[in-house]
Amino acid sequence: MSVTSPSPARVPDAAEGLAVWPGSARPAAEGDVTVAGVSLAEAADRFGTPLYVLDEGEVRNRARAYRTAFPDADVVYAAKAFLCRAVIRWIEEEGLGLDVCSAGELGLAITTGFPAERIVMHGNAKSPEDLETAVQLGVGRIVIDSLSEIEHLTDIVPRRDPQQVMVRVVPGIVAGGHTKIQTGTDDQKFGLSLADGSARRAIDAILRRPQLSLVGLHCHLGSQITSVEPYVTAVRRMVGLMAQVRDQHGLELPQLNIGGGHGIAYRPGEQSLDIGVLASRVRATLEDGCAEANLHVPRLTLEPGRALLGPAGVAVYRVLSVKQTSGRTFVAVDGGMSDNPRPALYGVRYVPRLIGRHSTAVPALVTVVGRHCEAGDILADSVALPGDVRPGDLLAVPAAGAYHLSMASGYNLVGRPPVVAVRDGAARMLVRRESLDDMSRRDVGL
Repeated sequence: MSVTSPSPARVPDAAEGLAVWPGSARPAAEGDVTVAGVSLAEAADRFGTPLYVLDEGEVRNRARAYRTAFPDADVVYAAKAFLCRAVIRWIEEEGLGLDVCSAGELGLAITTGFPAERIVMHGNAKSPEDLETAVQLGVGRIVIDSLSEIEHLTDIVPRRDPQQVMVRVVPGIVAGGHTKIQTGTDDQKFGLSLADGSARRAIDAILRRPQLSLVGLHCHLGSQITSVEPYVTAVRRMVGLMAQVRDQHGLELPQLNIGGGHGIAYRPGEQSLDIGVLASRVRATLEDGCAEANLHVPRLTLEPGRALLGPAGVAVYRVLSVKQTSGRTFVAVDGGMSDNPRPALYGVRYVPRLIGRHSTAVPALVTVVGRHCEAGDILADSVALPGDVRPGDLLAVPAAGAYHLSMASGYNLVGRPPVVAVRDGAARMLVRRESLDDMSRRDVGL
C-alpha cells in the first residue's frame, strides 16, 4: 500500500489512540481493544458486523457528571441522539428527564415505563398526532415552535387541565460545528425570533388561552458547540426577555431551558465542552442577570444528547476490499452512509483503528469508504492505518454512540446494524440487526 501524502503517516500509539474512546477502553493482546472488559473482536465474531457497541457504564457516568455539575437543574436527555428501551431505562434510573420529537419517540418512552411528567416534547413542525399523543399521555412540557401550534393545542387541551408549555426563542446567536446544525440564528427553521418580535407575539397569544400554562422560555443554539460563551450570551438575552414578560404581563416565568448541543471530541486533540465551566458560568450569569432585573432565578433545564451517548459508542466494521487508484488507497467496509450519514451530511472526520490483529507494517494514509452506491459514501478521509490492512480485517470507529443509528436509512436495503451493550465483561443485545425479512414485510403490493 502506498503512502499518499508527502508527510509520513502515523498510527497513534495505544494510549493516544484511545483518547476519544469510552473510559473503559483498554488495549488488549493481538491488537484488540476491550470496552467494559469485552473484546471488540470477539463481539464482532459473535454479533456480526457492522456492529454498534455501547458502554452502559460510560452513559451512566456521563449522566451522573451532569447531575453533579447541575444539581439544581433539570437535565433532560435529547432522545434524537439515540433511543432504545435500554437507554430509556438508564436515563430514568439516573434521574434525568427525556426530550422527544415525535409520537414515536414518546410512545417508546411511555411503553418502557418512563414517567410522562419528566418528558419534554420538541419539534419545529409537530404533527397533529404528535401533539394529540403528547396531550393524551400527559407530557410535562411542550415546547411551542410556531403560532399554529398554539392554535392546535388550544383546540385539543381541555380547559380543566391546562398543558404546560414553553416558547422556543431564537436568540440570534451563531454557534455550532457546521452551518447545517446551527439553530440559534434567524435564518433557519426552528423557533420564534427575538429580533422580529415573533417570540413576544407567541407569548402574548399563549397568555390569552386558559388551556395553556406558560411556564418558561426555551432556546437551542445548535450542535457540537465547544465554547461556553454562546450559552452565556443566550442566558443574558433570555433573562432580558423574561424581564419584558414580567413588565408587560406581571408574570415571572419559573423555568428557563437553554437546550443542549454540547460538543464532544471525535479525534484525539479535539476540544469538547467543559460542563463544569459551563455550569459555573451559566449559573453566575443567570443569577447576576436576574438580580439586575429584579427577577427570581428560574429553574434551569438543559438537554444534552450527543455528550451523553456519543463517547459511549464504538462502531465496528469488517474490511471488504482494499483498492489503489489514481494515487489513492480506498479501504471499503461493510457499512457506510446507511448506518452513519454524518460524514456525508456535515463532513465529520473520524479516526478508525485496526483491531483484532497486531500489525508492524509502515502506516499509510487511506480513505475508508462504505459499500453504498454514492461517491460521497466516505467514513474517514486521509486517515492512517497499517500498510498491510486487508479484506477480513476489523476497523473500530470511536465516538459513535450518537446520531449514527438514529439517523440510519434503508439505502440499498442493506439493513441497519445491531446495538450491543457492554458492562462488567458481558455483552447483551439491545437492538437486533435489521433483516431482509424486516424490510420485505413493509412492501405489501405487486
